[in-house]
Amino acid sequence: MTPTGPDRPEPDSATTEVAPSPDTHASRREDASGSAPGRPVAVVLGSSRGLGLLVARELQRRGHHVVVAARYRHEVDGAAEELGAHGPVTAEQCDVRDRHSVGELVGRVERDVGPIEVLVTVAGVIQAAPAESLVLHDFEDAMETMAWGPIHAALTVLPHLRRRGHGRIGTVTSIGGMVSPPHLLPYATAKFAAVGFSDGLAAALQGTGVTATTIVPGLMRTGGHEHARFGGDAEAEYAWFAPAASLPLLSVDAERAARRIVNAVLAGRPMVVLTPLAWLGIRVRGLAPATTTRVMGLMGRLLPDAPARAGARTVEGVEARRRLASPLVDRLSTLGDRAARRNRE
Repeated sequence: MTPTGPDRPEPDSATTEVAPSPDTHASRREDASGSAPGRPVAVVLGSSRGLGLLVARELQRRGHHVVVAARYRHEVDGAAEELGAHGPVTAEQCDVRDRHSVGELVGRVERDVGPIEVLVTVAGVIQAAPAESLVLHDFEDAMETMAWGPIHAALTVLPHLRRRGHGRIGTVTSIGGMVSPPHLLPYATAKFAAVGFSDGLAAALQGTGVTATTIVPGLMRTGGHEHARFGGDAEAEYAWFAPAASLPLLSVDAERAARRIVNAVLAGRPMVVLTPLAWLGIRVRGLAPATTTRVMGLMGRLLPDAPARAGARTVEGVEARRRLASPLVDRLSTLGDRAARRNRE
């Protein structure tokens, strides 16, 4: 089946490489006024690694002065140092869960770097576990990061964009915000909220010159399985998740996904669905929602059961992998591991 309509995956467009900046000083590449002359400013939240880093790199290639922002200072500084070899970049520490942190970031960028033209929110967390092994904190962390984060970001930058009559907002959601997959309940809960917010914002902004793009990826080979958190039988959860996020038939190349994300955001498209499997899942859910839910339930029964004594603690993928010590899972995750090394995961 071939996708049709506005969500159909389009061919990658050619991009132009930006020559390296002659200034190689630390994590800021700016002129005396703060911004690179003639370059629009793009802020990418959650860009210290993974998909966010790739989106920032792609915007940089399109001629933007990129502001990379993430929760941890050392990670964002490392990302900015890497990107700084190819063009102007500014590093900012920001926790999207905290509206004050987001507000301070937007104020600093508008004052010191330049007017924000593009905002993309990529920041996310993921916990893989059966529902019985989840606790309220898992849902709180997911909602604060992936539902409130995009809301904080968009509502903070919107007055500036509206005043100028132009701007682009992109929110990375997930197929998990359209079809709730098994063993990813906090993630799906937050992503459903993000889809609703971004889609509604796109409608509300029509005719203003400001656009909002809802980005719906499927599984991507970013290397994120190393930082995902696993609960219940953590080793068994890692054993299915890491290969699924790495194998070519199930996941897509993250660099290609980043190009398509930037294409859609800069073009002001209301929504972009990045993979044929995601497109198919959305269509099947729309035609047969009850059947889709039953299928997800059957799939869940094939995944690991909750331990008899379920603990509240989740562990990172690197720890679950160490405990599992499975050469087969490692081989099946090879492409994801390579992506992790490329994308600072």
